Amino acid sequence: MRSPSDGRRRQYLRQLASGPLRDYYGRPFPPKSLDYRCVDYVALDLETTGLDAKQDQILSVGWVLVRGQRIDLASARHRLLRCEGAIPAETAVIHQITDDEAATGLRLSRVLRELLGVLAGRVLIAHHARIELSFLDAACRDLYGAGLLVRCIDTEVLARRTFERRNIPFRPSELRLHSLCERYNLPRYRAHNAFYDALAAAELFLAQVAYRDNGAGFPLGELL
Repeated sequence: MRSPSDGRRRQYLRQLASGPLRDYYGRPFPPKSLDYRCVDYVALDLETTGLDAKQDQILSVGWVLVRGQRIDLASARHRLLRCEGAIPAETAVIHQITDDEAATGLRLSRVLRELLGVLAGRVLIAHHARIELSFLDAACRDLYGAGLLVRCIDTEVLARRTFERRNIPFRPSELRLHSLCERYNLPRYRAHNAFYDALAAAELFLAQVAYRDNGAGFPLGELL
């Protein structure tokens, strides 16, 4: 997963009409050379009806800001989205979001506008981030006619790098969010809830960087 350049951001900025996505691209990406402790992050999780961004829908979005080495709980948000059509039964069992609840949710355009405002100038944190990135990119293309470029830290990738660097054998199940949180003795939250998974990803990120930081910090680029 390559981190997008600021040059590509400026290219999108020149091409886009006014709107939330253009406003988002109006804020520079944090430089890779910046000390990670001086960066603002957005820990994010999406709950969806499936894993295919081309045909599945976003059910809920949760996020919380991480400012340097501190989680800003006052910034925490959890948004339920309006879903078109019936939610598959197997999905409802996992996420515990019913058709009635989804019918009262917010429109994707409203939530995405809010989220883009929060993401502007910040770095995204997500666990197994390809899911979040694919759905957000598809939503931006549908609503604004252009994809989403964002600098992103994937806590699953960081964990895999750590295991491989230290020659520690691991099973795929040990890379799951809650398995890693348990490994770092972090609190356990309700699974498959967008806000709690976003909070868990934020706490896991801080544990991961604390483990590798000798007190001198290191460049953001080492995490991307």
